[in-house]
Amino acid sequence: MLLNALKANESSTRLQAALAAGTRADPELLEALVERCAVEPDFFVRDMLTWALTRLPPALTVPRLVAELGSPIAQARSQALHTLSKVGDQDAWPAITRSLLRDADDEVARAAWRAAVVLAPEGEREGLAVELATQLGRGDRNVKLSLSRAIVALGFEDALHAGLAGVDPQVQAHARATETLMRDPEAGFDAAVAEATRVVALGPDRC
Repeated sequence: MLLNALKANESSTRLQAALAAGTRADPELLEALVERCAVEPDFFVRDMLTWALTRLPPALTVPRLVAELGSPIAQARSQALHTLSKVGDQDAWPAITRSLLRDADDEVARAAWRAAVVLAPEGEREGLAVELATQLGRGDRNVKLSLSRAIVALGFEDALHAGLAGVDPQVQAHARATETLMRDPEAGFDAAVAEATRVVALGPDRC
């Protein structure tokens, strides 16, 4: 009955089913929950599915979610990454590969950045910041904001040097905006981007 409800036409029914699955916390539901994450169209239902998965033992969920990172379905990868970030088990860290951090799908990449910040051990965080900085200039506002937040959370300003010194104005402006947020977390992202873009366009000596 519950398995059928997870696939019902009405999103409200699917939401209630995911809530019930989390409340029940039955390991036998693991496969059905992971499979539904890959195809569920409703954001709120997906969020409830993630919660239901976090209610299961990490020893069971983490290997299954790691396996899902190799799925050809972008949503399957992004939801698995999102759920791994919520579980917070550092055993999953080796599965956050460079290919995921550079995934061609923006939502997968954003989920990988967030998961990596949560899961990276202390000794890996500086290298992660340098890797994330290779993606500066990528995507629309939301993608850029996600990347800036991830880099700021890691806190290694030196990781921005290559972007600041680069010749691509998009990369340079994004690096400058991220640097501003790192030094002043209260600064607004849009204002930081606008100012960084102006500085890059005019040159620091003319500002």
